Amino acid sequence: MTSGRKTELNRKPIGVFDSGIGGLTVVRALHKRFPHENIVYFGDTARVPYGPKSPQVVREYAAQDVEFLTGKDVKMIVVACNTVSSVALDVVTKHAKVPSVGMIFPGAEAAVHATKTRRVGVIGTSATINSKAYVNTIRQIDPDVQVFSRVCPLFVPLAEEGWTDHKATEIIAREYLFPLKRERIDTLILGCTHYPILEDAIRNGIGEGVELIDSGAAAANEVGNALKKHGIENGSSEAANLQFHVSDIPARFSEIGERFLGRKMGRIRKAVM
Repeated sequence: MTSGRKTELNRKPIGVFDSGIGGLTVVRALHKRFPHENIVYFGDTARVPYGPKSPQVVREYAAQDVEFLTGKDVKMIVVACNTVSSVALDVVTKHAKVPSVGMIFPGAEAAVHATKTRRVGVIGTSATINSKAYVNTIRQIDPDVQVFSRVCPLFVPLAEEGWTDHKATEIIAREYLFPLKRERIDTLILGCTHYPILEDAIRNGIGEGVELIDSGAAAANEVGNALKKHGIENGSSEAANLQFHVSDIPARFSEIGERFLGRKMGRIRKAVM
């Protein structure tokens, strides 16, 4: 590959997709870590949430999401959705034809490295937890680690409502997390990209001394490894171009999304699928 063609490849964007808004916390982590990498984000807001849907439906959606990003000429795809990462990462890998990174392995690996007591908790959507993706991956990394899982469906609407400091959120967090607290875990994987928005409530609910693993932040580390491995880092010193596409209701996405992204989003485009 000539130097000019390689430079052109390096400047191509990283494609990131999620069922809706939660994946913006992954974009936030990526942009913080790689401020010069261009990013194209797709949120499938017309069909959100993926969590309660059957694995077959999620797999169909994942293939379509990848097709959309492939059409944007991306150099890598990041699956910023724990549900898709749990039940359809093979679909992404098959259709992407570029390097791809999911949420499960990076989060599991970070938890195994963090735990001292080998007692790890995982919280997520019903699809993520029922798939046992985190449990199986952690056991592959270290069979001696015990994993305790909990479905926390109300965390998603609470995060989107912005109820980060609301009393109701604190009560629900304590209720959800008490069984995990009772198991004396020392590490907790936030197995949904919405959950970092509720970090304070989750930290209060699980108690002191438990390390929280943000699967999105862990995935950003994996992205760094993949960029280097494939020699596709963007060496430009120019500010990154961030593009946002949704399948429905761009205005609503902007209203909530800036809270998840931690910055203004600019133009949001309605995707043509």
